[in-house]
Amino acid sequence: MKRTADAHWTGSLKDGNGTLDMQSGVFSGQPYTFKGRFVDETGQSGTNPEELIAAAHAGCFAMQLAHFLAENGTPPELLDVQAAVELIPGTGIKGSVLTVKASVAGIDQAKFHELAAKAKDECPVSKALGAISVTLDATLNE
Repeated sequence: MKRTADAHWTGSLKDGNGTLDMQSGVFSGQPYTFKGRFVDETGQSGTNPEELIAAAHAGCFAMQLAHFLAENGTPPELLDVQAAVELIPGTGIKGSVLTVKASVAGIDQAKFHELAAKAKDECPVSKALGAISVTLDATLNE
């Protein structure tokens, strides 16, 4: 299965701008700029590649963990996952930090942490990000 996204860019790196379109139509003409990627820490001036990687990583990990929990006979009631992808200008993407807060009935902390670590390692996006550090902070709500 393949998915596509298109980037359209005009102008130089610092003064130019672009738009992103996704096959699904979720993004259509979504703006992105140098400022949004390298300057604006608030994230309010448009998306950027790192934000899109973070979204892919959070979504993939949540699905992988849900699968492992269901296989364990303890499907999740709720998984809240954040992926924080850090870019260091001039160096590249440093890493992705996955943070999950979960409500799962019938599982103990040790088993939950075991399955969360397994999901981090086996999530296809984690595997694709093999050139960077991927870390996990997993909390099981009591």
